[in-house]
Amino acid sequence: MILEASNFVFTPPREIAFANRILIKPSARRSLPYPFTTSREMIGTVIAGIRRVSGADIILLERSSGPDTMQSIYRDLRYDFPHTMLLDVDQCVPVAVENPLPKPFAISTFWIPNVILSCDYLISITPFKVVAGNGDFSIKNLLGLLPTAKYRHEMKALNGLARSPDAESIAADLYFTLPFDMGIVDGSKKLTSSTDPFQGEIEEYGKIFVGLPYDCDCAASDAAGVEPRYLELIEEARVETGRLNDVDEEQRE
Repeated sequence: MILEASNFVFTPPREIAFANRILIKPSARRSLPYPFTTSREMIGTVIAGIRRVSGADIILLERSSGPDTMQSIYRDLRYDFPHTMLLDVDQCVPVAVENPLPKPFAISTFWIPNVILSCDYLISITPFKVVAGNGDFSIKNLLGLLPTAKYRHEMKALNGLARSPDAESIAADLYFTLPFDMGIVDGSKKLTSSTDPFQGEIEEYGKIFVGLPYDCDCAASDAAGVEPRYLELIEEARVETGRLNDVDEEQRE
């Protein structure tokens, strides 16, 4: 769905009412304001929608891309939501999860924070970013879930500081390995950058993209006029494995 930002209200899907623990993955790797990071207002809107139907535990989980700790970043971004746990990827216990693709693009076994496995509903919320002519949307946001200690060699690409085919391939692999239930791309403003995702030109845009992560990112890509490589890889894998609808149907159930 593409909604107007000016009157956006988060309407939680019915699955949230039955969830015991909900994970929100923001894009918040530095102490910079929206649209370089996910806005406090958008997260607050989503949490308010969840609270209308559920008393589930809500967890925010992110990894810092620099020397600052996630707790200091959370504080600077004013992610001070009541009854919400703010966790650091690099302080969680990593566990190995197998990539279900028979032919992974980059990684066959991922190390991810153990807390993800205990969550019933997973939401990725990211700004509307076009970096080096490529979209960085809700699925690409999952790269921030990979712990630094396990991916030191890939970290520059995973942080978006080096435009790398590896990052696109890893994002596609993560889509199948960590099937998030919802993607939200906050296009109240649009950020366009030539190279650095933490710098660029900002313009008012006024749209919010919401849906299953693949659908959400496709809509955001169409609106931005870009063709992210990770979406092409996901489509290739869905066709090759006959899973055109499997992941999406699993998320709907």
